Amino acid sequence: MARRITADALTVLSVLFVFSFGLQYLLTPAAVAPSMGFAHWPTGEAAEFLSVKGARDLGSAVVLLVLLLIRERRALGWALIATALIPIGDGSLILAHGGSAAMAFGVHYTTAVGVIAIGLLQLSVAKRAKAVEA
Repeated sequence: MARRITADALTVLSVLFVFSFGLQYLLTPAAVAPSMGFAHWPTGEAAEFLSVKGARDLGSAVVLLVLLLIRERRALGWALIATALIPIGDGSLILAHGGSAAMAFGVHYTTAVGVIAIGLLQLSVAKRAKAVEA
């Protein structure tokens, strides 16, 4: 029971975290973009790509929340693990474009590790629940 509560609480926190970033990138992209870690940001019309990041983050958060709400723990665990590719990609792009290594490793890669850990925890909860049913 404690493992399930912990898994759910961590999942909700991660969903809220990603959802908040999505909203920030949609509502105030210029204000939040420099915190991502890239060395340079486009300006003017070229900066419109930030809304794509916002939509991506919101979509990811909603998928995870839906899986949690419908109690599809096994699917949620795998979705969390797959979603970890997003911060891995972000961190790798930051490094490839001369951005902040501290942000890439300290924020993006660390986030990926945390999301993978939560995914594995959800898979563990799902496995235990299945064993109890059997």
